Amino acid sequence: MAKEQLRYDKMVETALRGVVRDALRQVADRGLPGNHHFYLTFRTSYPGVDIPEYLHGQYPNEMTIVLQYQYYGLEIDEEKFAVTLSFNNVHERLEIPLGAITTFADPSVNFALQFQPALPAESAAVAPLGERAPHAAAAKEEAKPAADDEPKRGEVVTLDAFRKK
Repeated sequence: MAKEQLRYDKMVETALRGVVRDALRQVADRGLPGNHHFYLTFRTSYPGVDIPEYLHGQYPNEMTIVLQYQYYGLEIDEEKFAVTLSFNNVHERLEIPLGAITTFADPSVNFALQFQPALPAESAAVAPLGERAPHAAAAKEEAKPAADDEPKRGEVVTLDAFRKK
């Protein structure tokens, strides 16, 4: 008989994805205050990610978008966000499940969160649709071994490095 265990790692991931969802909701409602801007890195092949084919071709693994000056139609729900951003002066709509996000950062306040990619059934806290900024689509790829996709267990995470002193 297998013992069931409380999955604190998954609970923490879900709670922290809720922080991303809440931040995006506030920005959708009120705009970005002051110097705030967001870098969102996500897995482009994650189920439910909807980006133009040419962007997927350029970024087959991961892509980073920036929400700062020019983004449109930011929409958020419990599981995903959507946004329209400009790529080479062409507006494109992106839809990204919260579970696809691997990094969220707001450098204006030295705040960042890093996530293990969630399995689609586990991602209960994903932000909805949002808009993109014209030149705010800085993208990067990372080729990681499949072993890196395995969730880590028993790891202590500290947010002290991101707090203002």
